[in-house]
Amino acid sequence: MYIDIISAVPDLLHSPFEHSIMKRAKEKQLLTVEVHNLRQFTPYKQGQIDDYQFGGGAGMVMMPEPLAIAIETLQKTKQYDEIIYMTPDGKSFNQKTANRLSLYQNLLIICGHYKGIDERIREQFVTMELSIGDYVLSGGELAAAVVVDAIGRLIPGVLNDETSALFDSFQDSMLAPPVYTRPADFRGSKVPEVLLCGDPKKIAEWRHNESIRRTEERRPDLL
Repeated sequence: MYIDIISAVPDLLHSPFEHSIMKRAKEKQLLTVEVHNLRQFTPYKQGQIDDYQFGGGAGMVMMPEPLAIAIETLQKTKQYDEIIYMTPDGKSFNQKTANRLSLYQNLLIICGHYKGIDERIREQFVTMELSIGDYVLSGGELAAAVVVDAIGRLIPGVLNDETSALFDSFQDSMLAPPVYTRPADFRGSKVPEVLLCGDPKKIAEWRHNESIRRTEERRPDLL
């Protein structure tokens, strides 16, 4: 999979993809993430990419020309399955969307900044708008990193045990059950006996029931 990211602050995205699972995905050549500095595509002097908004009001707006040039330049090298804009008013990003996006070959993510991007870019180029929560960040870079991480770990071959992702929270519209590891007795608190019984059927049943219980307690809206 190839993911291109257009950013006004590309340095924010260097670290998230250089460690842990994302690093492993890149080393296995299963995922390629390229971050493009929007200022390299601007036709304006001194790397200008933003301007005052028409009609007045506080905050600057990312100009359409630099973004259009960046998108069209990248489109010359590959055809994108989705052009995604990270924005607070986008569709809430969830596991179902991550699953679907992980099946694609080429994605382009646009990181908003300042007061956002000129609406005409959204109308003419963007095919999907995503939000990672009902709050506002300084820019879309951290949100883009979240999306890439959620997608990347689902690519076959990235995780050492590919079945692991199948039992994550939200995969079956429920939260994951509690998990335990050694020691079996930690300061007087013991691991549930069923997990030590060696019976896969009983363990699976316990985990399913615990998923339901935890979801009812913490996220009843999912049921």
